[in-house]
Amino acid sequence: MSTRSGRRHLPLHAILVVVGAVMAVPLLYAVLSGFKSTDELSRNPVGLPDSWVTSNYTDILGSGAFWRLLGNSTLIAVGTTVLVVAVAALSAFSFARFAFRGREVLFTLFTMGLMFPFAVAALPLFLLLRSMGLLDNPLGVILPQAAFGLPMTIIILRGFFRQIPGELEEAATLDGCSSFGFFWRVLLPMARPALGTVSVLAVVTSWNNFFLPLLVFTEDTWWTIPIGVQQFQGQYSAQYARVFAYLVLAMVPALAFYSVAERQLVGGLTAGATKG
Repeated sequence: MSTRSGRRHLPLHAILVVVGAVMAVPLLYAVLSGFKSTDELSRNPVGLPDSWVTSNYTDILGSGAFWRLLGNSTLIAVGTTVLVVAVAALSAFSFARFAFRGREVLFTLFTMGLMFPFAVAALPLFLLLRSMGLLDNPLGVILPQAAFGLPMTIIILRGFFRQIPGELEEAATLDGCSSFGFFWRVLLPMARPALGTVSVLAVVTSWNNFFLPLLVFTEDTWWTIPIGVQQFQGQYSAQYARVFAYLVLAMVPALAFYSVAERQLVGGLTAGATKG
């Protein structure tokens, strides 16, 4: 029986191995290429380095500009995540636990935000941020990112909040707990997996955002990692090995964060899918 089951899952395992290889091989190639010189990379693009050139990595790590970019990306990602999760949690609580006129219409307007492309809003957003004095200001990136992240976050949290039994709210009310008290003391602790999921999604989205920081920051003081990668590629366009090293180091924080938050992300999605 177990043999038949193993044979039945063999194609699935083969597909997973192929997908894993497709994702891992380019990353491994970039890591190894960063340890080569540009001449060796041209002569030997696939094999192991003849002499490991660690200076490609150490020179970048010793640069203050790289750490400034890393700090800027971290600050913006954390600020965006805190804002979008706080606002979306309160909004999702209202949509999930209160019945009021126009609730579904208002919720539909939020969901329509998923279909609104950022490129369409680029020019009006730039003019609005300029009139508010938010250009070259991290808030000029944090606020729009949070606004664009609200629809998806509200949808995820609302679905989770609606699965919380109404008896818990009734019991909390009988104990003298207000609506906000129920939200703060009961609902949020129970929704920790969902909150972790939307937090991970917000951090990853902010970390990978390129167009909005490029639009807002005209000076390099507040540049983020994606802009730094573009500028580094332009500056060292002929030194491919150094570019590979910079790309790898730029990916390390995101990969490290995902490896730590992977269990929380999967657990939150699983909990949301199996409730009810």
